[in-house]
Amino acid sequence: MKRGYPESPSASVGPPQSKIKYNPEGDANFLEDESTKIIARKVAEHYSARTNQTLEERENSPIIHLKKLNNWIKSVLIQLYARRGDAVLDLACGKGGDLIKWDKAKIGYYVGVDIAEGSIEDCRTRYNGDADHHQRRKKFTFPARLICGDCFEIRLDKVLADDAPFDICSCQFALHYSWSTEARARRALANISALLRPGGTLIGTMPDANVIVKKLREAEGLAFGNSVYWIHFDEEFSEKKFKSSHPFGIKYKFHLEDAVDCPEWIVPFHVFKSLAEEAFITLCAV
Repeated sequence: MKRGYPESPSASVGPPQSKIKYNPEGDANFLEDESTKIIARKVAEHYSARTNQTLEERENSPIIHLKKLNNWIKSVLIQLYARRGDAVLDLACGKGGDLIKWDKAKIGYYVGVDIAEGSIEDCRTRYNGDADHHQRRKKFTFPARLICGDCFEIRLDKVLADDAPFDICSCQFALHYSWSTEARARRALANISALLRPGGTLIGTMPDANVIVKKLREAEGLAFGNSVYWIHFDEEFSEKKFKSSHPFGIKYKFHLEDAVDCPEWIVPFHVFKSLAEEAFITLCAV
């Protein structure tokens, strides 16, 4: 996706009418209730509690092949869109697992933001070359700034006023965490739009809502999965129907062995596309 100024929003699809409108000038229209903040803190605590694994531990993981697939996907995206000397904003950067990928792309500057304090500390350790005693490496060639904060709640253009604009923004396997409320989804996109230079690129990955809903409807109950993962929906979704007028807050519990045990949210892609266009982010490719 590129930040630009489309001639008009998509005529075929659009978000439901809402009292919350895109407002890059202030926070008043992005307020959220306390229950949402509590869930966000629980997600942060989950990832903070996870420590960096050694090379041996990673190779012995029951989902090692899935991890390698995910890393390959991210590597391809970074190699396709990152250019030498780019300034990069990495939203929900986690423990810095993509630092080597950015280094290979020869970027010029990196800012990583994550809600989990423990993840930021691990990312700093990895950046300094001490993450794995079996794989010590020199420090990375690009300068970096690491920030602990909820990039789906706070105004990052204020925090990063001296760092912007960025050539590329990356949000890998995390944008769906913003979909708990419309306010958070719009804040995420507003932050991206405000910080990318005109013509800058957003790359990201998130679960396919259509696949999740299809598997739910094929399941006998409200849960499906296998020996390494499962997804469970609450009773409020017992009819397995989702109103197009309420595309936010469709929560499910996601468990992935040796990785994730958190609430997540479905992201209807056509709504995401329309909200992105409202924030002057033009969808170029899927």
